[in-house]
Amino acid sequence: MKRIGLLFHPKVPATRAFADDIAKLLSTLDVSSWLCSSWDEKQVRAQAKGTDLVLSIGGDGTVLRAARAVAPFSIPVVGVNLGKLGFLTELKSGEVREHIPALLKGDGWIDERAMLQVEMGGNEPLHALNDIVVGRGAAPRVVNVSVVINGIPFTTYKADGVIVATATGSTGYSLADGGPILYPQAKEIVLNPICPHPTFNNSLVLSSKSIVELKVHTGNQAVLSVDGQVNIALEGEQTVKVSISPHVARFLRLQPPTVFYSTLVERLVPK
Repeated sequence: MKRIGLLFHPKVPATRAFADDIAKLLSTLDVSSWLCSSWDEKQVRAQAKGTDLVLSIGGDGTVLRAARAVAPFSIPVVGVNLGKLGFLTELKSGEVREHIPALLKGDGWIDERAMLQVEMGGNEPLHALNDIVVGRGAAPRVVNVSVVINGIPFTTYKADGVIVATATGSTGYSLADGGPILYPQAKEIVLNPICPHPTFNNSLVLSSKSIVELKVHTGNQAVLSVDGQVNIALEGEQTVKVSISPHVARFLRLQPPTVFYSTLVERLVPK
């Protein structure tokens, strides 16, 4: 590997300082690098061409931004945890220097994760690694969300909203709402209502071929949230169409695949 991208959290100075240190180390190994805020997706994509690997320096939120930005380029990502939980990260900050030689050789294995594609009207599709949520805005009032699956009307939820999650997102918001945990490389989609009343309140696991259409009916503010980071106000009765994305998130892993199961309880129930 000869060109590495270093993405940092722009509001956490320690992540930029760490990125600078790694850039200096890489230069001594005859490896070029570029630095960018993980929040500047346009700039990340402008520099992505010809990049062999991206180090995402921060926490899980930084990994989500990095994965969305470089997924169209099939660039593998290594998450470096300077945050709290670090569920999606691969290395702790103190482990990076030790593992740089292995990363540059391409050791390890590629963990491919399904993403979601979100379409709304004639707008450019958005992509999510964790989940999308269609639900109420600032006002604490329920909304009616009608759900159509593969062209067939399913139900209308009277709820705070509806979550559509990937396997990666199944351990996040969806899990907190009582949804199932899917194995990391699963391509299936989880459909999960948020505090529905008084209607069908079970989660569904849908085929990877499924197309889910969500339409909000409310006189109050409603919102579309992508990975909890991109939030778009919904007006009138806009339809949000969700399906599996043509892109996948690619992570370079040094730990064995079984680490997901061996650390699952530890990560979800921290001491």
